[in-house]
Amino acid sequence: MNTSLSLLTKNVRGVLAASAAFSVMATAPVYAQEAEESAKAEDYEQIAVVGSRAAPRSVADSAVPIDIISDEEFKQQGATDMVSMMQTVVPSFNVNDQPINDASTLVRPANLRGMASDHTLVLVNGKRRHRSAVITFLGGGLSDGAQGPDISVIPAAALKQVEVLRDGAAAQYGSDAIAGVINFVLNDASEGGTFEARYGSYYEGDGDMIQLSGNVGLPLSDKGFLNLSAEYRTADDTSRSVQRDDAAALIAAGNTFVADPAQIWGSPEIKHDIKLFANAGLELSDTSEAYIFGNFAEREVEGGFYFRNPHTRSQVYADPDGNLLVADLTDDMSGNCPNDIAPGTNVLTNQRYIDEVANNPDCFAFNEMLPGGFTPRFGGTVTDMSLVFGTKGELDNDITYDVSLNLGQNEVDFAISNTINPSLGPETPTSFSPGRYTQSEQTLDIDFTKPFDVGLYEPLFVATGFQYRNESYESVAGDTASYEIGPLATQGFGIGSNGFPGLAADSQGRVSRNNIALYIDAEAYITENFMLAGALRYEDFSDFGDTTKGKIAFRWQALENIAFRGAFSTGFKAPTLGQSNVRNVTTAFGTGGELIDRATLPPTDPVSQLKGGEQLTPEESESITFGVVADFENGLFITADYYNIELTDRISTASGIALTEEDIATLLAQGINDASSFSEISFFTNDFDTTTEGLDVVANYSMEMMGGETKFSLAYNWTSTEVDRASENISPERIRMLEDNLPAVRYSATANHTNGDWRFLARLNYYGSIFEDHLDSALPIDKVGSEFTVDLEVAYNFTEEFTVTVGAKNAFDEYPDENTQYAGIAGSLYPTTSPIGINGGFYYLRGVYTF
Repeated sequence: MNTSLSLLTKNVRGVLAASAAFSVMATAPVYAQEAEESAKAEDYEQIAVVGSRAAPRSVADSAVPIDIISDEEFKQQGATDMVSMMQTVVPSFNVNDQPINDASTLVRPANLRGMASDHTLVLVNGKRRHRSAVITFLGGGLSDGAQGPDISVIPAAALKQVEVLRDGAAAQYGSDAIAGVINFVLNDASEGGTFEARYGSYYEGDGDMIQLSGNVGLPLSDKGFLNLSAEYRTADDTSRSVQRDDAAALIAAGNTFVADPAQIWGSPEIKHDIKLFANAGLELSDTSEAYIFGNFAEREVEGGFYFRNPHTRSQVYADPDGNLLVADLTDDMSGNCPNDIAPGTNVLTNQRYIDEVANNPDCFAFNEMLPGGFTPRFGGTVTDMSLVFGTKGELDNDITYDVSLNLGQNEVDFAISNTINPSLGPETPTSFSPGRYTQSEQTLDIDFTKPFDVGLYEPLFVATGFQYRNESYESVAGDTASYEIGPLATQGFGIGSNGFPGLAADSQGRVSRNNIALYIDAEAYITENFMLAGALRYEDFSDFGDTTKGKIAFRWQALENIAFRGAFSTGFKAPTLGQSNVRNVTTAFGTGGELIDRATLPPTDPVSQLKGGEQLTPEESESITFGVVADFENGLFITADYYNIELTDRISTASGIALTEEDIATLLAQGINDASSFSEISFFTNDFDTTTEGLDVVANYSMEMMGGETKFSLAYNWTSTEVDRASENISPERIRMLEDNLPAVRYSATANHTNGDWRFLARLNYYGSIFEDHLDSALPIDKVGSEFTVDLEVAYNFTEEFTVTVGAKNAFDEYPDENTQYAGIAGSLYPTTSPIGINGGFYYLRGVYTF
């Protein structure tokens, strides 16, 4: 056994209670797999997996709730991407589909304990994971403007387990850990492996998915390991649409060029999704070891967008008065082109259009080029890579050290097709590359731990360390045609690739910052039954200053089978570089059913400041957790933890603010030459405070029945958020989305029965009702009703090495309540943010070969 692990086992209960020790455990690779080491590990790792084991799911000796989820739990479900997998196994982890939501289509925002997606810190092997370059400008209310890590690039095949710390932990780990910490622990096996092939499809006959994955462990000399993982996936898109009312009217009037449906609502097409991970470790001596791990991932996604009506889409087909927008193609404007043609029910049959436009070479309308309107296809390619390497070991006097360098980068290269740059007229291309964004981070960590004998029941365990992090956010201009101001701009035609205008060359650039952090954690069992822990962290950022945060936690074994635990902590989340500096134009849905172009500007931009924009400051939080752990002799294990998070100066995008002619003139004077296309602006702001409280309950029990063993588990969450303060820049609909867009109650109850070579799994999922601001356009769906879904799975071991599994996610093909009130406006048959999704049942077949 290596000396680092030996030191940890000397202080087992204290280690689990201290967050610093949690980090050390997660970071340390285990090189030897002897039975002795595994047995001792079980002494202090009380692990339970929902639907897989009957031992406790939460670490019972911890002062705060920690879930440890094995790789087997991820295999026992129908979801294939990591975000959806996490929702199945963590009760307070929520994610919904983003069928038409700009950048959210590429990286879906996920929410832990009712917080935004960038309020959860993500670690891999205990090391901070870099952010995604994608900012979710339309994040379904709660995550609007969030910029969190992209956990979907992590393949399930690469995992040994996942650890979820459900408590504020900024004092231990730094910025972002307001809701908690998710630590992905990589497989460290030095032999054996698996290969998996999976096929799935929705009951509707679309969304066909093929996934191939594998993992192999190799020895690295006789003192180390090399573990390699790979995954490849493709998935077709889905459609759960109805024809829009305006499109149906066009068809009824004789316009046969309009598609049916004109607009697609469903999951995007995943053209390819490649994920590679490597994890390696090598013992350098009896007291030191080296480790290295990293990944490369590339995912290309394309989804639907909003339909452009050939009569009403402003700056493409229509002028401000609703008349047909006609361009004069002559150099001297001598074409005498009409500007007063009313489209009527079908402009294609309007005699004036036929005579004065369609058959007039000097005049042009986009109805000649795209007579049925058009629906852009939006997506892009996400590329992610990381490399972490370091060394750890033991010095004299039981001091352990860990020194590492962490390099990470995420890049998104947007793409939009089946659209136009209206200002270029008939010469416009129809496919564009609107720009590229890159988030890069480099982190140096130096950590020390040491136990001290100070006369308490157990030694005082102390961890301290230093961190230096440099990060940058770079925006690269799109291709020229995506932002070019063409000759027709002066005649009222829109500028840039319609739907997602390209980033102009004069707006591209790179911003960076650095920060340093110092921390100290300490914990000890004061008596046999009472543990106390504390943490203090200081961070200094180069762009906005410093902050100091702390935490105190306790665990009291009140009775033989009952323990109480709790914590109080302060936390923060620094504004990201992207939030402070990004410029972007998004097409959104207006309250009257019209499409509008909304520009997101830096909060320090003069126009933003006219509307209330200010330099961003960190979010600040105070968090309380209190819970009970019950471990009964009959095998029943229950944890119940209440949490309360007060978050002030929350960062989000302001609701769309209409621009006046004066505002547009100011933007033009700044050199923002496409400002004439903007209808609204938005910017990031610290303009509201919230209080979020909730309860997590986890229970596990196993029993022998029907000749085999059945393991039961329950994961329950109740969450409530109240907006305590909001400025005028936050609309009432946004406030309701923050408070009510996530289910107040969600739970899953699982039964997993094993009998010989057979295994049967049934899982009942419940999602409470929500409120939806449909399409972020003040079209309120006051109640999206609660729903039950059922997951079923049957597995059979043909041999010790080969297993086949057949299963269904949402087996009874449940759908949310139909969107009867607004379906005809944009063609969405169901509420788009429904927690059960909009695609219905999904079946799958999986074969796993283990060697």
